[in-house]
Amino acid sequence: MINRTAIEKAKEHFGKLMEAQMERMVRMKNEPDWVDYTKISPIKIGILPGDGIGPYIAAEAERVLRYMLEDEIKKGKIYIATIEGLTIENRAAHNKAIPDDVLEEIKKYHVTLKGPTTTPRKGDPWPNIESCNVAMRKELDLFANVRPVRVPRQGIDWIFFRENTEDLYALGPYGIDVDEDFSIDFRLISTPGAIRIIRMAFEYARKNKRTKITCVTKANVVKTTDGRFLENFYNIAKEYPEIQADDWYIDIMTAKLVDEKRRREFQVLVMPNMWGDILTDEAAEFQGGVGTAGAANIGKQYAMFEAIHGSAPRMVQEGRAQYADPASMIRAAAMLINHIGYVDKARKLEMALDICGQYEKKLVITGRPTGATGKAFTDYLIEWLNNPKLEETWEGYVKG
Repeated sequence: MINRTAIEKAKEHFGKLMEAQMERMVRMKNEPDWVDYTKISPIKIGILPGDGIGPYIAAEAERVLRYMLEDEIKKGKIYIATIEGLTIENRAAHNKAIPDDVLEEIKKYHVTLKGPTTTPRKGDPWPNIESCNVAMRKELDLFANVRPVRVPRQGIDWIFFRENTEDLYALGPYGIDVDEDFSIDFRLISTPGAIRIIRMAFEYARKNKRTKITCVTKANVVKTTDGRFLENFYNIAKEYPEIQADDWYIDIMTAKLVDEKRRREFQVLVMPNMWGDILTDEAAEFQGGVGTAGAANIGKQYAMFEAIHGSAPRMVQEGRAQYADPASMIRAAAMLINHIGYVDKARKLEMALDICGQYEKKLVITGRPTGATGKAFTDYLIEWLNNPKLEETWEGYVKG
């Protein structure tokens, strides 16, 4: 017998979700313009250490950030401080992804540098609170997740634009167990949401003289939502005739990234949230793994930069946290420096990271006492930042 009561309850639940999303569409259509960092003094940078290995790698990333921006800090152009309270213990105590007082404090800063945070899953000892990352992206409207992957010797220079506030991540925590036999989750793609991430990708390509953009979907099967995203992609592509636009499905795209004959062809890639989550983790492996990759979460008023890996609580439990690799969070710091306008400083830091992590590799981090500590790696990195032959050495390594 069909459970009509369960169906009506599911309809009511779905209706409330739709009302909230329609209100969000109104806000998106009336959102403010981009912040101009050249008109802000001081630019306030907040450090969010996070959970697990987060405080360990955040300390090293902050050390590098302060080193790179030392002159600007002294002149009062930059202000850096730690924002407390974004731990799993505090979030669980408040039963919220981001406690209200912590969110209020975060909003006082123009940009943040964030360590990994724990997201509870079924069976964990924590309440089933939403991902802190997802909540922050929604609260601050950080709609663009931007992840570069560079391996110069292999001809890899990709940048991924992953939509950050919609798709399965937007409504994933609000799925329902309709009855004892089946469950339903919800997926959302909107035209305003698709347009702003796609246009950002095209603008980046034009500004940086990239000649090709690839859209990644599963529009042949997920016809309504991915279909909407892909349709908007090709509509916007008409405004950028100098840039070649094509699209691939997520399944074959994951294969083509490991295809040595094809992968060098990709330059800028744009996609909905879930496919971006999968593809960027795969891409990071070429650079040395997710432990080496940073990400930007960018909105028009706020921006948050982070390591893309998890909080690795097991490393802390086993007493190995000091061996965690800070490279991902330091790469995020380089992206932050670039975002607020110090492009040359960011490039210098990226070159040093390439030398230390991909080429010279005098110190190797294994996550265990068999390798270097995060502090030792950061000392090594700063040595290269002080080396007058940094750029010359980097160019020599790239050329092989």
